[in-house]
Amino acid sequence: MAEVGQRLVLAFDYGTRRIGVAVGNEMLHSARELSALPARDGIPDWNVVTRLIDEWQPDVFVVGLPINMDGSESAMSTRARKFGNRLHGRYGKPCEMIDERGSTREAKSIARESGHRGNYREQSVDGIAAVLILEGWFAHREGLPGGRSAL
Repeated sequence: MAEVGQRLVLAFDYGTRRIGVAVGNEMLHSARELSALPARDGIPDWNVVTRLIDEWQPDVFVVGLPINMDGSESAMSTRARKFGNRLHGRYGKPCEMIDERGSTREAKSIARESGHRGNYREQSVDGIAAVLILEGWFAHREGLPGGRSAL
């Protein structure tokens, strides 16, 4: 495993129909969108996830935790935590949860600025949200403003 500060990170924007994915390098603070994982009621095809893990060989996972605006957790928070626990259990890599409040709204805004027509079922913004989650995690680790809280 790489040293802290030099790790390859896979970030996930958990959802019941799709799970957004981004990959990033901790040293460069770079993040890029990967193809979203289809999910059935929040459960991905774990064979597809395994292929993703085998391809990228991440050192750590980051999963966005959907927190209510008042700071309380929801049923989706519980499901996202369960997904993170399964990633850790299946692949033996550390998994950090991070507050993702506002990431989907921000992802939709970014997509609209790029000409997205608003049909998010056809053209999801889950990957963009995963990039935002990962960038927020990088910022939090550095103590920078805009960093999302690790939970």
